[in-house]
Amino acid sequence: MRGGGEVAAVSDARFALAPGECLALVGESGCGKSVLASALLGLLPGNAVATGSARLANGLDLLDADERTLARTVRGRRVGLVPQSPAAHLTPVRTVRSQLRETVRALTRTPRAALAGATEAAAARAAFPASHLDRHPHELSGGLAQRAATALALVGDAPLLLADEPTTGLDRELVERTVDELRAHTRQADRALLMITHDLAAARRIADTVAVMYAGRIVELAPAEAFFGTPGPRHPYARGLLEALPERSFTPIPGTPPELGALPPGCAFAARCPAVGPACAERPAFTGGLACHHPLTPAPPTTTAPEADRA
Repeated sequence: MRGGGEVAAVSDARFALAPGECLALVGESGCGKSVLASALLGLLPGNAVATGSARLANGLDLLDADERTLARTVRGRRVGLVPQSPAAHLTPVRTVRSQLRETVRALTRTPRAALAGATEAAAARAAFPASHLDRHPHELSGGLAQRAATALALVGDAPLLLADEPTTGLDRELVERTVDELRAHTRQADRALLMITHDLAAARRIADTVAVMYAGRIVELAPAEAFFGTPGPRHPYARGLLEALPERSFTPIPGTPPELGALPPGCAFAARCPAVGPACAERPAFTGGLACHHPLTPAPPTTTAPEADRA
């Protein structure tokens, strides 16, 4: 940063994503989810540094690859991206049809005579209406711009798809249709999905694994079935995210996340945590899919009296 200071936007992010799987990365705004996606595609700003490794199935290390490799063999071909801000990624002076047609031509072997049909098929795959293909990005609503960006990302059938808030601006019906299409993408051979989202309902619909990020760090990694069902999240922050939903207790997490440039010593969630204790003065290690000194235990099962007793 200016003045020589450093901010750890993401640290200790470790996970594996197998073909056919969907991992949902969830957490409050500003926790580092989108920075992680940008690092994987080499799209970080010039003042950022990424260390470690991020290996594709073919052995290519994304963090070690040069720009030429990323541009010619990775982006769109090995890794597709549904951006968080589609309006910033669509060319403003060209129609959606023109951009989609160019992408189809560049990433597939579609004959020139079949490009028109392939372009409309690519739009339909993301529920983008054919009647809007000849419009420019500024003529689209936020939801339509999101669907245009999703259509572009799906063209190359990349083995790995990074979807950064792919349902922003969509109504519930289109949210479900979009995530179902993304999930269908993973069911094909050798394809996986990393979905960054605030929409826990969408995550529950398609995720196999859930990673919860807080203050630049993954604090819980769990199978989706256990996370959304029984026994539920073990980290107090993850449990708080679920309990804030209207269909649950609708109880917000008190306080606000810390600034990444001024993280407190020890556990970053301690100031907001109902289970805080003296051990939280030290940063918890990430072991067994959890970074917490005081993991929550599942609630005891509710017993129901026999019918005769209730009578």
